[in-house]
Amino acid sequence: MIIFGTKGYLYQLAILTLVCGRCGNPAAHTLKKRVTKFTLFFVPLFPFSTKYLTQCTFCGAEQQITKEQAEQLQVQAESGQGRQAYGQPHQQPYQH
Repeated sequence: MIIFGTKGYLYQLAILTLVCGRCGNPAAHTLKKRVTKFTLFFVPLFPFSTKYLTQCTFCGAEQQITKEQAEQLQVQAESGQGRQAYGQPHQQPYQH
């Protein structure tokens, strides 16, 4: 018997002040990286899906972005341009 499946990980990369495309408010947005890994006997082996997204803390709207956009936003947050960087990156597993 072989036991396999997936496990998801959610990494918070940065918190930025952006204008929300849904509600139009200039609010804090979390920049996140969602990685889904293939598991064999409950051991995560390799990632097979990686998605980047921002989430508005005012209305909760999520928007998927490209890896390049995420990297650019992360560099912007780390350099502190325009007082946009808040908080520290951390990792948090999520359940499906």
